[in-house]
Amino acid sequence: MTYRIIETHCHLDYLKLLPVEEILKNAKEQGVEKFLTISVEPDNFDVAKQLAEKFPEVYYTQGIHPHDAKLCNSSHLDIIKARCKSDKMLAVGEIGLDYHYDNSPRDVQRKVFQEQLQIAVEENMPVVIHSRDADEDMINILKEYAPQLKCKGVVHSFTSGPELAQTAIDLGFYLGFNGIITFKKADEVREIVKMCPLKQTLLETDAPFLTPVPHRGKENAPDKLPFILEKIAEIKSEEPNIVANTCYQNALDLFQF
Repeated sequence: MTYRIIETHCHLDYLKLLPVEEILKNAKEQGVEKFLTISVEPDNFDVAKQLAEKFPEVYYTQGIHPHDAKLCNSSHLDIIKARCKSDKMLAVGEIGLDYHYDNSPRDVQRKVFQEQLQIAVEENMPVVIHSRDADEDMINILKEYAPQLKCKGVVHSFTSGPELAQTAIDLGFYLGFNGIITFKKADEVREIVKMCPLKQTLLETDAPFLTPVPHRGKENAPDKLPFILEKIAEIKSEEPNIVANTCYQNALDLFQF
């Protein structure tokens, strides 16, 4: 059975096994209608934009990932702000905090995260948030900015604890789930799937990363989204069609494709 699906988080410029044209074609055959390709660093701002300009079904974000926060300067922030006016730029992201790898100093991560949140506030844009091992600071920052963020956003690839999950849900954010929910040792994430209202759930692959079972070990791609959708349906004891239709509408509501 084919479902109507929107890919809310992938990195099309990172996929290497096939040309983008074939990646999109394969995904469309699985019911994927629209794609949001995510930028994470200044070096891929332009390529994300160019992909969206080349393919009508592809949209993009602009943002600096916490890993690369140390690279951020005012000219990069100016680019993000200016491109918020583009019809095909749908969110500020991927932004956030990552205290697992600490590739950028934590104080720099917080500063750059808040600067980009402020752009989203000023431009009425949703945000795509990365959070890993930073629950306390993330909770505090979300509570500070949520009242100002008209469009809210998504905490993508959610692997954090229940307190951050509930805070994000209560503040009006969505949670994004991907192939992690199919992993054998991901019981804690599956519990978050259970607690997250379907009306605040988004489907994503984070391709080329986090390939779902039964395709572990291969490069991920948006055509794997049905595996994620069906796993969410299983976890929530819900009909797959209902999950598909609700998540599709959620993506439209948040990102305004």
